[in-house]
Amino acid sequence: MKIVLVTGGAGFIGSNFIRYYLHNHQDSVIVNLDKLTYSGNLSNLDEIVNNERYFFVKGDILDKELVLNVLAGKYSNGQKINRIVHFAAESHVDRSIKDSSPFVQTNIVGTQVLLDALRESWDKEDANMRFLHVSTDEVYGSLGETGYFTEQTPINPNSPYSASKASSDLLVRAYYETFKMPLLITRCSNNYGAFQFPEKLIPLVINNIVKQETLPVYGQGLNIRDWLYVTDHCEAIDVVLEKGKIGDVYNIGGNNEWKNIDIVNLLCDLVDEALGREKTSKNLIKFVQDRLGHDLRYAIDASKIKNELGWTPKYIFENGIRETVKWYLDNSNWLENVTSGVYTDYYMKQYGDSV
Repeated sequence: MKIVLVTGGAGFIGSNFIRYYLHNHQDSVIVNLDKLTYSGNLSNLDEIVNNERYFFVKGDILDKELVLNVLAGKYSNGQKINRIVHFAAESHVDRSIKDSSPFVQTNIVGTQVLLDALRESWDKEDANMRFLHVSTDEVYGSLGETGYFTEQTPINPNSPYSASKASSDLLVRAYYETFKMPLLITRCSNNYGAFQFPEKLIPLVINNIVKQETLPVYGQGLNIRDWLYVTDHCEAIDVVLEKGKIGDVYNIGGNNEWKNIDIVNLLCDLVDEALGREKTSKNLIKFVQDRLGHDLRYAIDASKIKNELGWTPKYIFENGIRETVKWYLDNSNWLENVTSGVYTDYYMKQYGDSV
């Protein structure tokens, strides 16, 4: 059986991956290790909480003793872990600009703790063990109007967040080179879909349109991102986990570049249409002071994973974004729960002087 440790499994991509993996691998067991910070939400996994192949452990990846116990099978009926998918990370650039210390601790030191725990407990005769480190295209820095990030693009991070992810990538690479551990790295473009915490662009805009609140857009909204539907990302991770070459990096992209302002305008139209409103939400757009060090453009060359492993994204953006809008409108209770309290305080500190 595949006994899979997922770190950060109560977050956006992690929870989507857990549901995807349990559904597509009937011979699997998932152990979800999550600290449950502000963006971790166990309600993301309500539909599988009673699945006998799913176990939740509340804890911190910085706790090495806990990690060793998880790997040994203490929380999975004695079944030792033979797959690790490492999502757990602080991931919001704005928060890293305000205070980078949680990013250094979780993203760098946390990854080091996981690697050391695996190194100590790994049975080198076990050819099935895999550790997949989920990273981001932001480690490459910023592109101009042309070109794409390949796996050979030099790492050149521009924010404390991306620097912390780049550091963790380099640790993973070093542990592979030094200890020949069964390690893999994926670097994805911007994800969108259900259960995304609404500090990120798409759910933030949807939520504000519904409430008829200001839609803050950094600068002139001309920054470009490559958007990847989260289910496509989960499938790609699965493919790399099973078929990827140990020690390699795989870029995962959606082949789908949009300017931020165009995304916001599209969401205004889609939400107004879904709610039967006059198309007036674009009047809520307000350009605010640009983010410090804001990267202009990200774009992924995902030809390696296509040519070597046969993966390409399945979702057409126009369909995926409509499904995403519908999910947030149909799950207003989830959105209301995660936008109360701590999130509201953060939102006002981040945008309060501008909106």
